[in-house]
Amino acid sequence: EDNELITRIGPGTPMGETVRRYWVPALLSQELADPDGVPARVKLLGERLVAFRDTQGRVGLVAEKCAHRGASLFLGRNEEGGLRCIFHGWKYDVQGNCVDMPNEPPEFDFKEQVHLKVYPTLEMGGLVWAYMGPPTRQPPPPRFEWTQVPETHRYVNKVLQECNWLQALEGGIDTVHGSFLHRRIGGVGRGENDFGPQRDARAALLEVEETNYGYRYAGQRLLGDHGTFVRTYHYVMPFTQIRATRNGPDYAVGGRTSGQAKASIAGHVWVPMDDESTMVYNWYYSHGDPLTDDERTEPGSGNGPTEVDQTTFRSFRNRDNDWLQDRQLQKRETFTGIEGTNTQDRAAQESMDPVVDRRNEHLGQTDRAIIVARKLLLQAARTVQDGGDPPGADDSYYPVRAVERILPPGIRWQDALKDDMYAAPVR
Repeated sequence: EDNELITRIGPGTPMGETVRRYWVPALLSQELADPDGVPARVKLLGERLVAFRDTQGRVGLVAEKCAHRGASLFLGRNEEGGLRCIFHGWKYDVQGNCVDMPNEPPEFDFKEQVHLKVYPTLEMGGLVWAYMGPPTRQPPPPRFEWTQVPETHRYVNKVLQECNWLQALEGGIDTVHGSFLHRRIGGVGRGENDFGPQRDARAALLEVEETNYGYRYAGQRLLGDHGTFVRTYHYVMPFTQIRATRNGPDYAVGGRTSGQAKASIAGHVWVPMDDESTMVYNWYYSHGDPLTDDERTEPGSGNGPTEVDQTTFRSFRNRDNDWLQDRQLQKRETFTGIEGTNTQDRAAQESMDPVVDRRNEHLGQTDRAIIVARKLLLQAARTVQDGGDPPGADDSYYPVRAVERILPPGIRWQDALKDDMYAAPVR
């Protein structure tokens, strides 16, 4: 029963109504590049919608079907301040109002009575965000630090994941899998876990501390006399993870260094499209120097423009071709034989079936982040059912950052890193 409650996100479901209380990424701003340009289909929380940018540059997000006879407005003409249905010419503005009904004689015109379902939108961080909940409960704008830095310092893309949103989220907030799923077994490549601490210490101690917005957590790997490699994260309700990406000043381990000193942070937002598909937004930003062209291609991630169909946002490595797993590569170089760190994530998570049966699991200490996330989501759904507000639907996450360091033996990450984990300027 809990599994059904937490995974089903359609209109009227407890978790669906809970997720609707947050700002939800709907699409990339670049998908609506020009005023009066091509509309975009959007599927969010089990609803079929269409987004368009009008003549003034405003973004509308409305029900896909025309209120007249149900033709798709994705096929419509985007012109002169509205989207016009190709079937009979009914036209709608970004507020969902029917503003023209040319097939009816003036004396029978009733356009003032016709309105499409519409959701408020805002643009921030290269995304169009939508709010799908009660108007009186609309939260503050999603001012994560990555949405506030200049475009020169930020990169964001998206990719389709063919499974339920929860197992996609749980795969991301799980930290210890990086020592296995993303591991190279021969030579040094470009995956994020080629760096020594991840390779040299596979088991991890995981600590989770709940917060107003969700929780902060840290994976700790003992490195003997070198100290402890600590990577910190934030889980921001309901579907965002923020993680460190080699941004500390000290990475020397056994004579090796990470090769990167830039103050950079990355993360994902796992947005439910329906019960069996998820759109994953991948973002990366620097709060120091601008990103390089190479960083903008996300080398080794499996998310790049040559690896993902830019029309459907489905990876070319997918369940239909077993994610192009190379068994010879698996023997010689990588733990999985699958190229791309995020492709490896999708393969593992999609292989569980569209909605995983959690009755068959056996969770351990390193699954603590998953256990706590499930608890918080269940509590949030029940809080919303009772008329309350879920955690994180406020501005408590605005200052969060993720960091990683090698700490001397005996030093607690809470003491050494906590200030840096809340160092983002609040705007």
